[in-house]
Amino acid sequence: MTVVVAAAIVDGAPPRVLAAQRSYPAALAGMWELPGGKVGPGEEELTALVREVREELGVEISVGERLGTDVPIVNGDGVLRVWWARLVAGDPQALEHAEVRWLRRDQVDALPWLPSDLPVVSALLSAWPVDCLSTPIPTTRRSGPARPWRSTPPRMRTSR
Repeated sequence: MTVVVAAAIVDGAPPRVLAAQRSYPAALAGMWELPGGKVGPGEEELTALVREVREELGVEISVGERLGTDVPIVNGDGVLRVWWARLVAGDPQALEHAEVRWLRRDQVDALPWLPSDLPVVSALLSAWPVDCLSTPIPTTRRSGPARPWRSTPPRMRTSR
């Protein structure tokens, strides 16, 4: 089974989430997704997530809690798993995408998202952080190079 990992990278106050526009393959070009990619053989999921974001955007992230549940992809032969993340180093660049864009909550629905990302976008909007600078996204225990949050994370507040 293929596992694809993605990050809902949050920054700013009010909070914004980073989206990436696909440049390939032709059938998906122009559609938007959360940055990430496939987990390699024998690779830990969170290690793959940090690696993929580094390769795609040229930035370092700190990974938080899971966002939503597994989303079936690749004709049912794979799953998409998404985590909250915080930008800790670098400025995002579209190294493998046509464009990257920071989105406010009211801008998320205006983009044409990949079909596999639609359930995640719904979960993202439901759990949107109120103020990600004063309320860091909670972390989970992990292995690999992901960096810890800079402060002890309180429980995440959401708007309803």
